[in-house]
Amino acid sequence: MTITVFEYQHLVAGPGAADAAGVPAEVFDWLERECLRISEADDVAWAKPRLRNGRRSIQMTNSVGVIRTPDGFQIEVLPKIGKFATDKGASARALLLDMLACLRGFRHIQTERAALAARRMPLFEVFIAEFLESVRRALQRGLRSGYDPLEDNLAALRGKLLLSENLKQNLVRPDRFFVAFDEFTQNRPENRLIHSALAAAVVQTQSAANQRLARELRFAFAEIPVSIDADRDFGTVLRQRGMDHYEEPLAWARLLLTGHSPITGAGANTAPSLLFPMEALFEAFVSKHLRKQLAPDHQLKAQYSARHLLQHAGKRMFRMRPDLLVTKSKMNVLVADTKWKLIKANAEPGAKYWLSQSDLYQMHAYGHSFMDAKGDVILVFPETDDFSAPLAPFLFPDRPELTLWVLPFSLRTKRIILPDANDARHDRMLKAFISLGASA
Repeated sequence: MTITVFEYQHLVAGPGAADAAGVPAEVFDWLERECLRISEADDVAWAKPRLRNGRRSIQMTNSVGVIRTPDGFQIEVLPKIGKFATDKGASARALLLDMLACLRGFRHIQTERAALAARRMPLFEVFIAEFLESVRRALQRGLRSGYDPLEDNLAALRGKLLLSENLKQNLVRPDRFFVAFDEFTQNRPENRLIHSALAAAVVQTQSAANQRLARELRFAFAEIPVSIDADRDFGTVLRQRGMDHYEEPLAWARLLLTGHSPITGAGANTAPSLLFPMEALFEAFVSKHLRKQLAPDHQLKAQYSARHLLQHAGKRMFRMRPDLLVTKSKMNVLVADTKWKLIKANAEPGAKYWLSQSDLYQMHAYGHSFMDAKGDVILVFPETDDFSAPLAPFLFPDRPELTLWVLPFSLRTKRIILPDANDARHDRMLKAFISLGASA
């Protein structure tokens, strides 16, 4: 069974309530234990235990993806912005897949096909379908063989005789030779891992189409054993010429077999959980598409970290790492940070648009360190009905030549929405972009 929830939504045992999804009691108990285990291990919290209206609950955080419990129950966690769409889950899944395709390690996702599939099947089944399709394409180019180092006690001399082991094994068997040799075979780590992932897909998928295709693909691996130690086999995978077609299925196999996503998620050793932090997804999404919007003579650097906040006892401390740095002729032009938060342009007086004071302090520090307190710093938030146009520029009283912009990024057009050019401050910032005015 699969249920769909959104970021920061609550889960309760039994029947659901307002803004809280209900899950079976045994699933809730497992989630609660996992939350406590992760908090004790000081890992990234993908969910937190809460008390809501006198009732115990589990609140999701800003991690999205799929949580699978040991009994096969699936919790699909989608971006919160999908709550406000008319088709909710379908568009939120498509958005998540589009963002995943921008994240390093997942750029192999065939976004158009996956987005279409996401409108009619749960996210986990889309992942399985993408993996199976990548294996099908790899098989069209053929399974690779390689030399597998083996040791065995043979009736004929082959390869290299291992003297010490031969004396131990064959002191009274002169007709035998304990040797080390290389065998040309398809039994190599890459093929074992893909076979293991196919076997896992057969068991884990609830889609009849996925099960049928996974079984068909396994016939090509009939002579290849499954991997006994996936981590060890992944450690021995080599990037060789002519192996490019293995890159996609191996990336999916790693995800399905080990749960190695940007955060490990729930119970990596007992239940596959594919979770991704939305902050990282939004940053990668903006970074990819913002490059296309910059003027041709401007360059974009992501996660640039050449500056430190302090120097103490001859050592630099507290490395500063803005999400995005725009340069021109090796000179810094803009510093930007992406924030996966919902802000309100028409918020009530005193709410300050729901901006975080710590974010503003952070941009003030970036402006001093990267811009010498002259120029523009930008906070980028997702566009919503409540935030569809840039806010008026913010000025720092102690640094009148430094300007802070708060701009929306359209998830639909994949463009940052720019202010109108109506004064010198706007002109200075807009020179970094191809088009002037608000992006449609």
